[in-house]
Order: sequence, then C-alpha cells, then structure tokens
Amino acid sequence: MTELTQILKNTVNQLLKDHVSHRVLESSENGNFPYKLWDALEENGLTQPLVSEGNGGAGALFTEVYEIIYGAGYYAAPVPLIETILASWLAEKTGLPIPKGPISVLENRPNNAPKLFRSASEWFLSGAAPQTPWGKEAKGALVITNGEGALRAALVQTCRASVTADFNMAREPRDTVIFEKTPINAISEPLNYEISKDVIKLYGAMFRAAQIAGASQRALDLSIEYARERRAFGQTIGKFQAVQHQLAKLAARVAQAAMAAESAFRTADYGDPRFQISVAKIVAGQTATLATETVHQVFAAIGFTYDHILNFLTRRLWCWRAEYGSDNHWAEQLGRRAAGRGPDMLWSDLTGHNN
Repeated sequence: MTELTQILKNTVNQLLKDHVSHRVLESSENGNFPYKLWDALEENGLTQPLVSEGNGGAGALFTEVYEIIYGAGYYAAPVPLIETILASWLAEKTGLPIPKGPISVLENRPNNAPKLFRSASEWFLSGAAPQTPWGKEAKGALVITNGEGALRAALVQTCRASVTADFNMAREPRDTVIFEKTPINAISEPLNYEISKDVIKLYGAMFRAAQIAGASQRALDLSIEYARERRAFGQTIGKFQAVQHQLAKLAARVAQAAMAAESAFRTADYGDPRFQISVAKIVAGQTATLATETVHQVFAAIGFTYDHILNFLTRRLWCWRAEYGSDNHWAEQLGRRAAGRGPDMLWSDLTGHNN
C-alpha cells in the first residue's frame, strides 16, 4: 500500500464515519441533499481524485481511488461520489472542462440513449435518460454518445432539461431526465478507440463492485458484533454452529468480492480491465445476494426496521447489484467473449487473468 493510498484510506474512513450518521441517511431519503457531507468530501479532495494535479485533482491511480469508493460503500454515503469521480475523470480524458460540484453520468443504454446534433454552430442534446443518479441535484452530467457520425463526450446542465424525480429501493435519486434540444456546455472532438460507447457502464460497474464489497463488509461486521452480543438459550448466538457456518461462508464471499474489485482497479491502471470488471461485478452481485440473506437471518426482525443501520446497507446492496449491468449481464459478456475467441483460447484466457 502506497503512502497516498494509506492517506486516502484514513481520510475517507474518518470523514465518512464523522459525517454519515443514521440521521443524515434518513434525511437524505426524505429528499434533503447532505451538503455538509459533500462539502467535506470536496475540501479533502475526494470528489475528483483521478483528475491530474494541474487541473485541481490528486492525480491518483485507480488502485488508490479504490479505497475511497470502498469506503463510500462501507458507510452507505448518500451522495453521487462515484458518478462525480467517473465524470470528472472522463471529462479530463476527453478534453472537456471539469465542472465543480456533484456531477452525474448518462449511461448509454441500448436503444435508449440521448443523441447529440448540431444546428448552425451550436450543439444540442435530445432524448431520454431514465434512472439518472442525482439528476436533479447534480450541477451537470457527462454523456458519451453519437454526434454527427462520431462518438463524442459532452457536458450538459440537467437543470436545463425536464427532470422527473424518481428513486431506487434505497431511496437514492434515480431521476428521469428528458432532453429536448437542450444546449450543451461543452463537447469533445471525435473520440479515439480508447473510449468506447459503453465506457460509463464499464467503469460504473467497476465502481459499484467496490461499493458492494464495502457495504457487504460493513453488514458482515455488524452481524459478527451482534452475534457476539445477542443471547438465546443461555448463550450468545455466535456460539451456535449454524450461525458460525453462515458468517464464515459470507466472510469468504466478501473477501472474494473485495479481491475481484481490487484486481479490476489494479488492471485499470495499466491495461484493459474489461475482463476483470466483468468478473468483479459478477462476484459482487452474488455477494450482495448472499450478504442480504445471511445478515437478515442473523439479525432477525430487528435488521428490517428503519431504525437500524443494516436497513440502509442491504437496500443499497439490492439496488447496486443491478446498476451498471447486473451480474447476469456481465456473465453474458464473458460468455460472448469466450465464444468469440474460440475453444483454443479458453484455457489461456482463464489462466492469463490471474492478477
């Protein structure tokens, strides 16, 4: 672990521990954006860590940023942190100015993506963007889509579009944004081969995998603590072999999710991480399913109550496993890749991705 990695890990853990309370989570679910939390994240350089120092960022590597995103999942931070990190990185990478404040991303979904077009000397965006994270609260959004026969990146203000508030099961804003010839703020030149049409889904999946690993670890930690305290039939429930077996099985899966996510982030620093991201999101989705089943069995009825922090974690796990592609989606991608490369390449593909 590098010095910067340790600093980021300590900073994000202490900051989120201090600022993400049950009251803050409950308030955010009632539609109140936690500006105090967001301001603290900005002041500590945690919202644009992948941006170069020359542009006001930290110039961090993906392996270092992993600690920020893992921590955001562990504490269920109710802000568009991963979207802002992703959007600011892509903005710099595509030559766009980097906006301040919360930024969202417009995922390029099949047969349902806003399109860029030019009228005279001005560029506009038209189309629907459902399930946009914090579409109303974000100062702007980044989109990568087609414009005049080429793939381009653009920044647009969502306040200039029609926004219908919506939420996922965790009460995180997932708004529907309708663009009708909405003027854009900035647009890139045609993008080269390094930026694919699904880059937002791809790296969004990687970030969600890290969040799921963090949230699953927090749910496991809470369950172990509870099992050591809750007494039944004259002893703590943690002494029952069935409970020990459940928690041990979950601990192994949570460790696997963290390792898969870390591998994807590490690969993103030096090469094409698509294979590792696919694996990480698959493992994360399966871990989320097991984690929610296991921890609610350990906690029984109390874990379902709105007054308990576990409620906020498991609802996010249920939602995050489906966002930026479910584990089924990424399993299909791996299958198509393996089928396309043929049986002679299967063994070398499996043994070659061991980082």
